[in-house]
Amino acid sequence: MSTETYRIIKAGGSGEITEKKSRFIATLCPVSSEEEALAFIGQLKKKYWDAKHNCYAYVIGPDNALSRCSDDGEPSKTAGKPMLDILVSEGIHDVAVVVTRYFGGVLLGTGGLVRAYQAAVKAGLSACTLATRHFGKKLVVTTDYSGIGKLQYIAATENISLLSTEYTDAVTVTLFVSPVQESIFIKKFTQATNGRAGIAVAEEGFFELPDD
Repeated sequence: MSTETYRIIKAGGSGEITEKKSRFIATLCPVSSEEEALAFIGQLKKKYWDAKHNCYAYVIGPDNALSRCSDDGEPSKTAGKPMLDILVSEGIHDVAVVVTRYFGGVLLGTGGLVRAYQAAVKAGLSACTLATRHFGKKLVVTTDYSGIGKLQYIAATENISLLSTEYTDAVTVTLFVSPVQESIFIKKFTQATNGRAGIAVAEEGFFELPDD
């Protein structure tokens, strides 16, 4: 993968600024598809039906494979594109943002509009809960009780995240390893347990880790 980590919005939020009597309300929402993004944008347009503009931007995918924006009647490239630029520069993915403008009667000029829309997005982001997703694998390790201490020691020294531990006749541990950590962990733990532990790949992809 070309991208091993990327930031997401775990919980959306909204923020508002006022510039020369115009209100700019930014609302952000996590999305995983273009359909979700368009549905969110539609909801905000209905909510703020009486606003002069409901400009939007969204980015989807670890590598921003899908990105769209709209000025919704504002001068070209003074709203949607600057909003999109903030999402990209902040490294936020899988998110849609709508900035609603209630016109205050004073023209801001192109530069003023760009600054206002970007400031609104930043205000909205500050109200969101962010998280980081990491690319790697979930491994399921089955070992006896004598092996759990060895596993925990190796995980601690290699900065490997333990996701869950189940104690029955044996101990089953689910952990996350990055592409770099995978071979190191398997080699060390296999040697430490003389090959008696079972290690299986449960899933590969992007995961949000504890304490992110």
